[in-house]
Amino acid sequence: MSEPGKPARRVRYRGTHPRRFADKYKEHAPEHYPGDVAKVLASGKTPAGTHRPIMLREVLEILAPQPGEIAVDATLGYGGHARELLSAVQPGGRLIALDVDPLELTKTEARLRTLGAPKEALLVHRTNYAGLASLLAREAPGGAHSILADLGVSSMQLDDPARGFTFKSNGPLDLRMNPARGAPAHVLLAKIGEEDLARLFHEGADEPLAAHLAHAVVEARVRQPIDTTTGLARAIRAALPPRTTDPDTVVRRVFQALRIAVNDEFSALETFLRHLHDCLAPGGRVAILAFHSGEDRRVKAAFKAGLHAGLYTAVADDPLRPSPEELRQNPRASAAKLRWARKAS
Repeated sequence: MSEPGKPARRVRYRGTHPRRFADKYKEHAPEHYPGDVAKVLASGKTPAGTHRPIMLREVLEILAPQPGEIAVDATLGYGGHARELLSAVQPGGRLIALDVDPLELTKTEARLRTLGAPKEALLVHRTNYAGLASLLAREAPGGAHSILADLGVSSMQLDDPARGFTFKSNGPLDLRMNPARGAPAHVLLAKIGEEDLARLFHEGADEPLAAHLAHAVVEARVRQPIDTTTGLARAIRAALPPRTTDPDTVVRRVFQALRIAVNDEFSALETFLRHLHDCLAPGGRVAILAFHSGEDRRVKAAFKAGLHAGLYTAVADDPLRPSPEELRQNPRASAAKLRWARKAS
């Protein structure tokens, strides 16, 4: 603390490679360090604090956005897909973008505003895509010509330990897409019963050891509250059989299952799919990127049911997967499955 009358001491400079994410100035403003970003991209990694749009070429081919059309990015994230959609519908078109994450939404909107499109061409809403139908009833009563939903967690969320999405760094066990809404994961983990926890691990991650891990977590929380990311990872690893070949994969599945539960993601997806046909203009196209078998099963079933009911004229028979080249450049795309559907003209 400085003496009365003297200026406050300046925070000590932490060097060119700070260790704490909060001090990593380049990650918080990557647009100011294009050379560093290019080096990381060339190495096949995603620069911390950014996100690579997955299967961008395939998404644009499926949606085929045209000038004057209305496009929707239902999961805005870092805005990689949105950037191309917004440009493609100019002149005269609009992009309606949604996201529940208040921490990333304003930063992404600011980046998109620099593209030079008219102000009215971009409408950004902080809301869950489950409410897309009611939103379009106000903003685009005739429906959207193209809709994209990227169901994966964003790299920016994974990279920030304070968000609790990663077990690679210690942080609060939170996992909420919107930190201002609902209870964090550690609150759920503290009160859920063993049987329900096993069901959560199975349904949210297809975890083969669901029952065994649920029992281990319930026993571990009696000895000490599990309220940090590394604490949960430690409890899971301690419960694994001695010859488990890839403990990190198991831990990752557990975190995924908790994230899905905390954010009620399956329920939101089901609501979105139930009203999706009504959100499309005649001839409209939709593309959905899923990263978990539970998500993909729901998308596949909804599209097939819509096809049989005559709501869609065509749907993907099989999901598209990232190319080998994309996987080399962006390993985080490995789980992606892309499905599409088209409404009658």
